[in-house]
Amino acid sequence: MNLFKNETYVHHFGRYLLMLGQVFRRPEKLSMYWKETARQMNDIGVGSLIIVCLISVFIGAVAAVQFAFQLDGQLVPRYYIGYIVRDLALIELSPTITCLVLAGKVGSNMAAEIGGMRQKEHIDAMEVMGVNTAAYLILPKIVAALVVIPLLVTFSAFVAIMGGYLASVPTGLLTSAEYIQGTLSYYNDHNAFMMYVKSVVFAFILTTVSCYQGYNVKGGSIELGKASTRAVVFSDIIMLLADYLIAVVLTR
Repeated sequence: MNLFKNETYVHHFGRYLLMLGQVFRRPEKLSMYWKETARQMNDIGVGSLIIVCLISVFIGAVAAVQFAFQLDGQLVPRYYIGYIVRDLALIELSPTITCLVLAGKVGSNMAAEIGGMRQKEHIDAMEVMGVNTAAYLILPKIVAALVVIPLLVTFSAFVAIMGGYLASVPTGLLTSAEYIQGTLSYYNDHNAFMMYVKSVVFAFILTTVSCYQGYNVKGGSIELGKASTRAVVFSDIIMLLADYLIAVVLTR
């Protein structure tokens, strides 16, 4: 098989890099980019608060219940439940699960939005007028995601810790003082640093991969649906790979 023929991963990776080169060129008119960035920040941030909150509550609640079951009858102090839930939320669950969910909600929406414009020839019309469409359509989404998604991940970590509290204290698994003691014990700034590194990297991946799929869509509604699906699938796969690489690099 010819590795460099059309529709191979090498082919798409090259087109992806070329698209990024267009995206990060100097904008023609900053005021237009600012308005679009503000709109994207509202769509990504405010529009995702409810689902992030729901997922985070159950992340923390399930983690607390599961670890309470595992520690039952052990010599490990009960307050370790709060400590484990906090670090688990910071290091892995909040950045990874939140961004995987956002890839399905935000990423598919970006691919469908840009892909619809490509199909209706709006992008071609703007290019005829001399507009750098890659920068105008994609750069505001990247900037908005890099600002808003780390904030969503921070909110997710806080809600996950509160979810662990609600699942363990009212049910009698441990006292409020024990859970709070656990959440305040053995805190390491490096864990929060890892959370923000992951959230920034994941935000860039899910935004650029999704926009690439929409920007290069060809055909009709069936192809647009497939592009939206590919946006979610490839974003999730690349984020999981990046998650492993970041863990390897930052835990040495």
